[in-house]
Amino acid sequence: MNIPDTSNPNLLPVRHPQGDLFICDVADAVLKDIIDQLEHPFYSLTKKPETAVRRYEHNGNWLEIVPSVKGMATIYDKDILIYAISQIMAKLNRNQPVSRRVRLNTRELLKFTNRGTGGKDYAAIAEALERLDGTRIRTNIRRGNEERFEAFGLIEGASVARTFGLDGRLLWAEITLSDWVFDAIRDKKVLTLHPDYFRLRKPIERRVYELARKHCGQDAQKAVGINVLHRKSGSKGHIDKFRHVLKGLADSDHLPDYALEYDHGRDQITFLNRNTMPLEREKPDQEASSILGRLSPDVREKARAVIPGWDVHYVQECFASWWVKLGKFETGNADALFLKFCRTWYERNGAP
Repeated sequence: MNIPDTSNPNLLPVRHPQGDLFICDVADAVLKDIIDQLEHPFYSLTKKPETAVRRYEHNGNWLEIVPSVKGMATIYDKDILIYAISQIMAKLNRNQPVSRRVRLNTRELLKFTNRGTGGKDYAAIAEALERLDGTRIRTNIRRGNEERFEAFGLIEGASVARTFGLDGRLLWAEITLSDWVFDAIRDKKVLTLHPDYFRLRKPIERRVYELARKHCGQDAQKAVGINVLHRKSGSKGHIDKFRHVLKGLADSDHLPDYALEYDHGRDQITFLNRNTMPLEREKPDQEASSILGRLSPDVREKARAVIPGWDVHYVQECFASWWVKLGKFETGNADALFLKFCRTWYERNGAP
């Protein structure tokens, strides 16, 4: 199982060498905070304007992505949010003040996302901002016998400065993040992505990588059915074409962080962790760490049986945060408390 390198012909060339990993996955962060699920993609996988409303329903909850007449935000438009979130995370890690309003250095944005720096590349930023600003999310959230409707945007506003004239050079851009995105960032509900994410040539490859991060996380491996992946990918193509893409990714073995194995008999993909991502996740505070340190080494395997499909590391961190918010009450059996938390988690959220 080979680890992709910078000379891999299946990846785009590195246009602007940079060594730092970046932190984010907006879709995962948002849906963990909003409806605790990542069941449907937020972004279009085609550059052609997609103006139809997407709707997904699951266990009494529904989610709609409503594009503007300019089209739904694409997975390439998402690069702007990735850059903005990375900026905010860097400031939070340095204990600096942050704001929903983020100034974008457009040249640095293009370099960060491994794009060119010609006129058309700057123009693409302005077009992407229009689609991001125009795409709206609508969802219901059910908690027990209560149902609440929410509507929000991917961003809540954008501005662009140019030199005067029709062919004026783009000087800078600014976006205002929506509350639900900003709250997720401040709560550090983010994932670390591999820098080669921006080198993936096709939108579907990016989406498959995101699904691998979501399903496999930092586990050694995770098997997922082709039907499930196809539904969550947002691909408009026939499932046979999608299956062919996955087989190709398994053969070329160029996806960052994960290798793929296709099981013809079960019609499923197994994501295999390459162990190339940082092992340290966002560290819980000292109080939360105290209960995590009291969990036995084998409790994770027991938890996986209780919350099938979920990233046990993420649920474990949610458990620690919950424990601290309750006032750090004492318990004689941390394992039992954690497993009870897992059972309640699965009852409320269901399968991912």
